[in-house]
Amino acid sequence: MFLAGEDWAARFQGFRREAWRLETLPQYLMPQEREEFAAFEAGARVDPRTVANEYTDRLRRQVAEGRSQGRVHIVTRPLSAYLRFEFSQYYAPHALAGEEIRILDVTGRANPLEGVQDFWIFDRSEVVLMNYDPDGRQISREVHDGEPALFVEYRRVALAESVPFEEYVKGLGA
Repeated sequence: MFLAGEDWAARFQGFRREAWRLETLPQYLMPQEREEFAAFEAGARVDPRTVANEYTDRLRRQVAEGRSQGRVHIVTRPLSAYLRFEFSQYYAPHALAGEEIRILDVTGRANPLEGVQDFWIFDRSEVVLMNYDPDGRQISREVHDGEPALFVEYRRVALAESVPFEEYVKGLGA
């Protein structure tokens, strides 16, 4: 089953305990980010403490309800322009709003999740595969119809091998 629109949004409204994502690409070409990315490349920055939007509001509500959302992004240095943008414009304010963001830097070492594609897992029971072209253009979101156990293991490995976002960016001198 392919997910879009209300069916996709319902996953974030309906999970009980945890929504978690693995990100593996150095860039995501999202049309709605085009203008923000261009502004970032031209020098515009946001103060992460002042960002308030639908996404950060939802994160704060989830945390207040005892529900968590997290992710691990696999990266290599030097970071792509898109990753520098994502860290500054999204990850910093989202972490402040309660998202548990971690970074798995595989520069100079083997990637323990080599070949694993992007996915979301909800309550460790429903997996949604995130399908992208190699350049980061999203193709589709697809409910995985198999057992979630392998994705729960991918999550465990990603968490064990990664560091908190805030710790990672301090190490970058950012």
